[in-house]
Amino acid sequence: MKVTAIIAAAGQGRRMGGQGKQFKDLEGKPIVGWVLTVFEQSSLIDKIIFVVNEGDFKKAKETVEALKIKKIKKIIEGGKERQDSVLLGLKEVKSDTDIVIVHDGARPFVTKEIISRAVNDAKEHGATVVAVPAIDTVKASKKGNFVGETVDRSNLWLIQTPQAFKYKIIKEAYERAAKINYKATDDSKLVERMGIPVKITKGSYENIKITTPDDLMVARGILKARLEK
Repeated sequence: MKVTAIIAAAGQGRRMGGQGKQFKDLEGKPIVGWVLTVFEQSSLIDKIIFVVNEGDFKKAKETVEALKIKKIKKIIEGGKERQDSVLLGLKEVKSDTDIVIVHDGARPFVTKEIISRAVNDAKEHGATVVAVPAIDTVKASKKGNFVGETVDRSNLWLIQTPQAFKYKIIKEAYERAAKINYKATDDSKLVERMGIPVKITKGSYENIKITTPDDLMVARGILKARLEK
């Protein structure tokens, strides 16, 4: 089974002051460096396609060299939106690939166990998303920001990455979306549009996405706790 990972790290970081958030320091290593290390160490991953902003090419190459990431076959320039970047990454995936696993470069706390569960679920079911159950009360608002209703959270999940798919499924899903310029907030939505069931794979509440300075503070706490174990 051949598995290719696409690491989407071309975000603009607008909520982090307009700087490439994926390359911000997190305890001596760029945020995306923690991501690359885990995928490098996973025995299930054969190749990594690293998608970054044009302005981050130098940082990307320096990070790959410093961390001795051998599985990266290509560093490519991303698109305007995340969906555009993943599509560009998919175009670099070899046709003999069985599984494609897509992960956000700003989620540094993915683990080899999560990657393994996602890959195996994609192999069995064709498509999967990593997620955790919603634990807070969820309310839908109505006009004027008043509570419209309290939503039953028993079947609600908070979707994360990685998301993994059989290559032919995700390739077709992205190509169909590109033809009609359909945009989605995650990869699995494009697969759902094709009528293909998407399995939910157990994630972790630590698998946060670093988007704001507050997230970076939380990330430092998570990392400190991990290193002290």
